[in-house]
Amino acid sequence: MIFMFQSFISTQFLKFLFAGGIAACVNFGSRFIYNQWMGFSAAVVLAYITGMITAFILAKYFVFRQSQMPLQYSVLRFLLINLLAVAQTLVVSLALLFYVLRWLDITMMAKEIAHAIGIIVPLFSSFIGHKYWSFSENKPCL
Repeated sequence: MIFMFQSFISTQFLKFLFAGGIAACVNFGSRFIYNQWMGFSAAVVLAYITGMITAFILAKYFVFRQSQMPLQYSVLRFLLINLLAVAQTLVVSLALLFYVLRWLDITMMAKEIAHAIGIIVPLFSSFIGHKYWSFSENKPCL
């Protein structure tokens, strides 16, 4: 447990947060560009994909440079970790909104609070998943 905690007090974790911030900006900003040629929904989906590609490239070449994982394994594992992160965001956000914040009688900005915490929680699990699985420094057993 201490070993995992130490992973969050590292330059690598700060790089992960920085890379994620850049990917989020790319996601947000590219939607405006895509919206020039397509509708809002399609632009949001394409912007999300663009952000994910950016996140992968930054993670692979900036955050987890020591990875020995073959590219195809990293891509698949990266996508799976991010699917789990989306599910985790949704579960945490809904649990906070409909149970915890309601129980605490917090109504002002409840959706915003629940969503913000829902976004923060997977930062830690995603980092661990990517560090030790998507971009492991050990070659996978085939």
